[in-house]
Amino acid sequence: MRRILIIGASIIVLLGAGLAVYSYFFANKVGLTVAPGATLPGVADTIAPIAGASGVGVNPATSAVTRVTERLVKISVGPVVPGEMVLDIPAKDASSTADVAVHYIEQTSGNIFAYFSRAGTLTRTSNKTLPGIQEAAWLPSGQTAFVRYLSGDTLASIETYGLAADGSSGFFLPQGLVGISVASTSVLTLASGAAGSVASLVKSDGTHATQAFSSPLSSLRISFAGKGGYLAFTKPAGSLPGHLFSAAGGGVFTRIAGPLPGLVALASPSGAWALVSYSSTGAMHMELVETKTGRVVPLPVATIADKCVWAADDSALYCGIPLAPSSEYSYPDDWYQGAAHFSDRIWKIDVAGRFAQLVLDFSAASGGALDAEALALDPLTTILVFVNKNDGSLWSYAL
Repeated sequence: MRRILIIGASIIVLLGAGLAVYSYFFANKVGLTVAPGATLPGVADTIAPIAGASGVGVNPATSAVTRVTERLVKISVGPVVPGEMVLDIPAKDASSTADVAVHYIEQTSGNIFAYFSRAGTLTRTSNKTLPGIQEAAWLPSGQTAFVRYLSGDTLASIETYGLAADGSSGFFLPQGLVGISVASTSVLTLASGAAGSVASLVKSDGTHATQAFSSPLSSLRISFAGKGGYLAFTKPAGSLPGHLFSAAGGGVFTRIAGPLPGLVALASPSGAWALVSYSSTGAMHMELVETKTGRVVPLPVATIADKCVWAADDSALYCGIPLAPSSEYSYPDDWYQGAAHFSDRIWKIDVAGRFAQLVLDFSAASGGALDAEALALDPLTTILVFVNKNDGSLWSYAL
């Protein structure tokens, strides 16, 4: 009898130890396989602030602000998720000053941070843990980030989750989306298959989905183009001719550019212009296309359109322009895949004057090489933010 009691007690102890180990390593961790309609679990929101930080605190191992020059700041040492939101913060009263907030997501953890440019402070606003995030698209208010993250046991699919900037709530968009674009009150989603593609509009809270347009093309990238307008272009490949279309309800497509190899397009905020880049005989080219007329305006510098950002009033573009890109690569494919790397300087392209002006020689200012991606501007065009593709670090530059 005593032996039985000892064995029973041992089993209970082992079970308790097993549960403790499971709780420590797996409880409250976000898995990569999630079901639509569920809410994301999060780790406990208990973070100790460190000196010089505001709000709920920062992790000094991955987030450390370094002022390189008077205007150039390295916001994050560790890699961040491509896709940031830059907001102008007005002064609350006569005793305070206006500021610019940069919202971004740390790649390793999925935690959300806010960097305040004038104050020079860094705040972690969300302690939700969501590894595997590949990209983020923010509402202009900065309140929600729509994150695209690896999902499934084999990490073979990408799903989309609307994550509140403070980590308080969230919701899933439909499964299997191949792309999204975000506006002030709506999200444009794209689903595709063998029969073609269907773009839908959903409200910014993920509800009330309605079809925006459809296409027999199954490999598209989409974006908003001003109020009530959309742009769609074939997924870029340097070896294939690409086409750019304006899209309207009911699936009416109007071709406005192409066929051009490796075509990538970036709609201006008003939708009046599209920046178009393409490759030819190993060289990159870039031009502006007026969306209503198809009129083409060549530009004096060239890069991949995904390395640019529009000013809010359509007046200018800011781009990472490579120095002497090698002709041995196929653009933009090899750049997307990480086979080709650039050494960029930041240029401003004036739309009305059709001239380019050097803004930042990153190598001279920092001593390092820049391969710029995910560029972002605040609405007043005072702060330019970009990710260095070489190491995933996040930077800001006062214009």
